[in-house]
Amino acid sequence: MLDFFTIFSKGGLVLWCFQGVRGPAATAPVNALIRSVLLQERGGNNSFTHEALTLKYKLDNQFELVFVVGFQKILTLTYVDKLIDDVHKEFRDKYRNEFQQKGALGLLNGTFDFKDDFMRLLRDAEESSKVRAPTVMKTFEQSLKSQKTVKCMIETRGEKPKEKIKNKKNKGSKKDGTEVVAAPSKASAGDKQLSAAGDKEELTKDEILQKNREEFFRRHMKAGEKSRSPKPDAQKEKGKKPRVWDLGNSNAKVLDYSNSATNGSAEACPVEEFDPDMALGDKNREPGRLYDLEYESDDEAEEEKVVQSPSKASVKKGGLGGMFGMLKGLVGSKSLTREDMDPVLEKMKDHLIAKNVAAEIAVQLCESVAKKLEGKVMGTFTTVTSTVKQALQEALVQILQPQRRVDVLRDVMDAQRHRRPYVVTFCGVNGVGKSTNLAKISFWLIENGFSVLIAACDTFRAGAVEQLRTHTRRLNALHPPESHGGRTMVQLYEKGYGKDAAGIAMEAISYARNQGFDVVLVDTAGRMQDNAPLMTALAKLIAVNAPDLVLFVGEALVGNEAVDQLVKFNKALADHSMAQTPRLIDGIVLTKFDTIDDKVGAAISMTYITSKPIVFVGTGQTYCDLRSLNAKAVVAALMKA
Repeated sequence: MLDFFTIFSKGGLVLWCFQGVRGPAATAPVNALIRSVLLQERGGNNSFTHEALTLKYKLDNQFELVFVVGFQKILTLTYVDKLIDDVHKEFRDKYRNEFQQKGALGLLNGTFDFKDDFMRLLRDAEESSKVRAPTVMKTFEQSLKSQKTVKCMIETRGEKPKEKIKNKKNKGSKKDGTEVVAAPSKASAGDKQLSAAGDKEELTKDEILQKNREEFFRRHMKAGEKSRSPKPDAQKEKGKKPRVWDLGNSNAKVLDYSNSATNGSAEACPVEEFDPDMALGDKNREPGRLYDLEYESDDEAEEEKVVQSPSKASVKKGGLGGMFGMLKGLVGSKSLTREDMDPVLEKMKDHLIAKNVAAEIAVQLCESVAKKLEGKVMGTFTTVTSTVKQALQEALVQILQPQRRVDVLRDVMDAQRHRRPYVVTFCGVNGVGKSTNLAKISFWLIENGFSVLIAACDTFRAGAVEQLRTHTRRLNALHPPESHGGRTMVQLYEKGYGKDAAGIAMEAISYARNQGFDVVLVDTAGRMQDNAPLMTALAKLIAVNAPDLVLFVGEALVGNEAVDQLVKFNKALADHSMAQTPRLIDGIVLTKFDTIDDKVGAAISMTYITSKPIVFVGTGQTYCDLRSLNAKAVVAALMKA
């Protein structure tokens, strides 16, 4: 049933391996497990799927060992968890002295004859799964329904069920003391109502109706007098005055585009004057350089509790017993248990969720840290809090560092050597800043000497083409053709509204190839991840044009929504693509990073769920507000109290 079972050290040395008769080699799936799970600190789940195989693993942090079992994905083997636990315990107990005395040399020079023991444990595990009796359904006599009588199921009219009466009593008992004190007055009011009801019986129907009307109007008149507020002394001036913005244009004719030519051509639109210093922001910047994110963390000394022995009953209060127990907890002879880490991990999980990390991701991260530290011997004079915090920081930095670094400038130069444009497609939900950050990336590419063609493929949103045209005019004003040997560094390719976005992108790429543009930036319409027709159109655009880079633009403001957006975007691209190997998201652009202070959890959520790098970070409103991700700075902001 099993394809393989292998035991290896965290340094990569295989100690023992069992190979199934007809099973494939264990090298490829185990290497995939190491790359995708162990190195990326994604050990929250002890199961991993690779092609047709399911791998289950267990970590031994005391001796730095990894136990991995592999079997076919279509099989449901109930004994695998028991087998891996039994093998772990047997192997540790058998070679414990060798590991403790010889250390690393024991792994290099040791011979591990474990086949007979493994086969015995495998047979025991298989037999134990067969011995288990199948679950039998309860008979009617064993159910709670059979114990109910017919009388208790019958409800008469006007009679309230007992459960509801009990609930009302419980609710009444939970009320504040002030309400309890007010109960006698309510009772007296009730007595008055009863007496009034008795008087009403003596009156005729018309008299009762007239009396009720008078009482109703009296109550409403009292309520109206109470709700009236005193009139202000100074009466407000009637009418509204239009607000005049400091950076706005008071001339309405300049803002009127109704008489312009079809498609909002550049000739018909008025030339907009703007301050280049305001568009660029930092004057002392180095042109063409993409700066890292910066974050200054205040390293405050945290008061941490010293690790106490878990067996509190054995430690005497006061005297020498308490002193020796404290010293024993400090000098590093204690191995971490799950009970020691649970309070700290619970606080860490709440802290991560408060910093905008998705709740599901926060739980998986804490589980991964717990599995990494369980059984590990603590260092001298270290505490549980500091150990867990250090492990969590390392895990977060590892997650944010991409498996494959996306170097856009290198890839553009490689495309230049092949005499073709480098194509980047931007996608994302509505209002996240796709067009704005596309303009920032255009400016960064222009400053590095590359010409850019912007393809206006958002043919749905009103004003999308005009927004890109404004950015194009500003970028050409900052980098006029005279500064680049008469060459126009940025142009806009647009065909108006209501057209097929995939066709416009194809025409733009062909135009860029003929005109010698270095980069094509394709702007797409914002769409929700649940909108199937729009996701199909996006998958078609990507499949037809085969861009070099597909960037998902997401906000840094979202928490759980980031996971939902990325998962469903990737799933929709895979489902609606006609290709055998569908094209998915290659990287992430994280926008509005300047609005979140230290709540940077969206960066963790996005990279954890997709394993894709954050290529660019938008940090403001000017063209220079574009940064590359600094993993250590993000983790420092995330761990700040």
